[in-house]
Parts: sequence; structure tokens; C-alpha cells
Amino acid sequence: MFSILAQNAAQESVPVTSLIALLIFGIVFLLVLILKFKLQAFLALIVVSVIVSIGATFINPEQAAGLTKIGQTIVDSMGGALGFIATIIGIGAIFGAMLEHSGGTQSLANTLVRKFGQEKAPWAMLLTGFIISIPVFLDVALVILAPLLYALARDTKKSVLVFGLPLVAGMAVTHAFVPPTPGPVAVAYFLNVNLGYVISFGILVGLPTAIIC
Repeated sequence: MFSILAQNAAQESVPVTSLIALLIFGIVFLLVLILKFKLQAFLALIVVSVIVSIGATFINPEQAAGLTKIGQTIVDSMGGALGFIATIIGIGAIFGAMLEHSGGTQSLANTLVRKFGQEKAPWAMLLTGFIISIPVFLDVALVILAPLLYALARDTKKSVLVFGLPLVAGMAVTHAFVPPTPGPVAVAYFLNVNLGYVISFGILVGLPTAIIC
């Protein structure tokens, strides 16, 4: 979807505003298919890609012959993106598995809690979530650290939410902003941005965001 719109936008004769409107329509339609009609995400993406591709072809009449190539374009675009994304995610998953099975995740969390003390344990959990969610997927990290949350709540006589919310805030930020999680890796690929910059600025922007949350 993105690649076809980019190809059309590169031509000066094509109205960019129309392509932007088509892109927004595609995103909204994709969300409607997934959230309201409960269509499987992959199938919804295929459907929207075809519709947006047809729309882009009509916006740019010079590419009318491209209607016959929509299927091949979608296959080529998805294949290139998946090849790049799968490599990065695969490497990240290896490091995440190493941390999980070696006990490094739990050890890091316990060390930070000891350093910060129980009074500032929520800040320790925020930092733990922020760091751990970079190589380890959010749901896996949450399962690993759940016992620590309940132990802190029991020892301090406070609600588990006092520690759980900062932990999830830290996890969610790096899960959304910092590779190798799929979202930021996909964005970096489609925008052709260096992954090093994405990681650096993701951390710079993400840490203050997590603190504010």
C-alpha cells in the first residue's frame, strides 16, 4: 500500500493531496475492518492494499496499465518488507530468549529495585520495563516480571497497580518506539530511515514519555 502510493507521489503530475487523502482512507478502512468487522489482520491488509492500489491508479491515469500489476506489486512490496523486518526481529528474539532463559531479566529488575529502594520502587519498575522491552516482547516480559510485581505489592502493602502501571508504561514506550519490535522496524523500513537513528531517537523521546506517563 505504502510503496504504490510512494511511486505515484514521486511523479510531479500527481496531486499529492489526493494521495494523502487516499492513504488516510486506507488506514481508517483498515482499522474498521479489523476492529469493527473482526477481519483477520493479514487479510484486512491485503484487501486494503488492493483497494488503495486501485484508487492510486485512477488518481494517476498514466498508470492505468498498472491495474494488471497490482498483485505483483503487493507481493514484491510485502516480500521486501518482511525480509528486512524478519531479520531484525529474529536477531532481537534471540537476545530476548537469552535474557529470559538466563534469568537476566529477573536479575536486572531485582538489582534496580534494590538500588532504588522500596519507596522508589515504581521508578525502578519504570526503568526495568523501559530496558527489558527493547529485546524482549512486551507480553513475554510482563509474564516474567509479574511475580516481582506481586512480591513488591505484598512487601509494601500497596496496590499492585502502583508498580504495574510504571512497568507497563516503560514497556509500552520502548515496544512502540525502539527496534527490534515490529512496529518501529516496519516504520524505519518504509521511510528508509537508518535503524541506528530510530533506536537513538526512540530512546531519547521514549524515556521522557515514559516518565510523563
